[in-house]
Formats: sequence, structure tokens, C-alpha cells
Amino acid sequence: MNAFEPPAAENPAAENPAAENPVAQKRYEGKAKILYATDDPEVLLTYFKDDATAFNAQKRGTISGKGEVNCAMSQHLFRLLEAQGVPTHLIDCPTSNTMRVRRVSIVPLEVVVRNIAAGSLCQQTGLELGTPLSPPLVEFYLKNDALGDPLLTEDRLRVMGLATPDQVQQLREMALRVNQVLSEFFNQCGITLVDFKLEFGVDGTGKLLLADEISPDTCRLWNQAESDPNRRVMDKDRFRRDLGDVEAAYQQVLQRVLAQSV
Repeated sequence: MNAFEPPAAENPAAENPAAENPVAQKRYEGKAKILYATDDPEVLLTYFKDDATAFNAQKRGTISGKGEVNCAMSQHLFRLLEAQGVPTHLIDCPTSNTMRVRRVSIVPLEVVVRNIAAGSLCQQTGLELGTPLSPPLVEFYLKNDALGDPLLTEDRLRVMGLATPDQVQQLREMALRVNQVLSEFFNQCGITLVDFKLEFGVDGTGKLLLADEISPDTCRLWNQAESDPNRRVMDKDRFRRDLGDVEAAYQQVLQRVLAQSV
């Protein structure tokens, strides 16, 4: 599969425990995480930041404790998915906000799965917020901030050389499997999984692995005990839309997730 190594970060790394490791050298810094090399060339160390961004980084801020929440939640859900046959890049979490992962070449696509109409889908199509989508909608977006992460058709994927039809089908099938597992799991938590984005990478053997993270940053989550369209929000939309109580929402999601065994 055609993939790429992320470009070097332009901004200096923030101080964090991983930076104190003399073996760890920064490989890449994104909006939410920093990747460090380790003494094993096939293993990277991911540091989860408290930084928050929205609207293609036009809005910036900090969510206290976000890094630890997202790291812990991602580990728990990756373990859940692995137990259900979905391969991931997770190895372990040596600290509360760091994750050791297998080195992969990231596929430059965001794979978005939508169970209920919300966010940009409503804005771009006129669908009413909360409209159920059956079957779930799977979309592919180019990972390119300069171009605004555009939505791609399968023909555009082919023309751009990003994935073959067989590879697109594999990504779609893996995304739908993840959706099935996570939708059932979150339902047990009293949470509705509205939509979410996934990223995938290819390891040294050519195997496709689920990568990045699964967290309130990457999922749209609604509290099933709330009917109010603002109070039910338990994800980064609280930051995007200035709804307040962002940290409390993240912590509540984590508590519910960790209360469920893998």
C-alpha cells in the first residue's frame, strides 16, 4: 500500500517525560501527540499532549488531563479490538500518557464512520442532526491540513495512487468491524457512538494495522441518559462549540470505558 512517513515537525517539542529519555529522539509532532524513536527501530514512543485544536487548528487551547485520558482510553479500546480480531499498533503504555507502538507507515487517509448524522455531514448535506444512518456511512478524507482534509471519492483515491480498489475495500471492512465492536461496547457504557475517525498504517511486513488513537478527540459520543443536544455531548465538540465542562466530560467517558472489562 502506498504510504508515507510523516514530515518533521516545525515546532519544538513541549517538555514531557518522554523527552527526558536520552534514547528517545523526536520523530514527529502533530497537534495531539509527539512520536519518539526508541532503541528498537521497530518501536516508537507516543506522547499524548493536553493540547486541543479544532477547525483545522484555527482554534487552539488546552484540556487539562486530556493526554492521560486519551492514552488510557486508546489502550483499553485497542485491547478490546485486538481481542475481536482487529490488529493494532499498540504494544503497551509505560506511563499514564505514553504508549509504545509498532512503527508503521501511515496511510495518508482519515477513515470516518458515521452512524448518526452530525457535524460536517449535516452542514454539507442538510441532513437533520440525529438522523440514523443505516447502513453506516464510511468516508475517506485526505490527511492534508493545507488542502483542508478534503473528502475523496474512490476514483480520486485511485487517481492519486493512495490505495487500490482492494485496499479501499480492506480499509472499509476493517472500519466497519471496528464500528460494530465499538458501538456495542459504548452502548454498554450508556454512550451512543455517533461517528469517529480512524487512521491505519502498514508495518514492515506489509500488514495493515489500526493506528493513532480512539478517544473523545476522535469520536463523537452522546450520553444516552441526556436528551438535551448540548448536555449529551461527551467529546471534543464541547471544546469546539464552547459548551464548557470539557475536562469533566472526558473524565466521565474514561470512567465508563474502564469500568467495562475487555
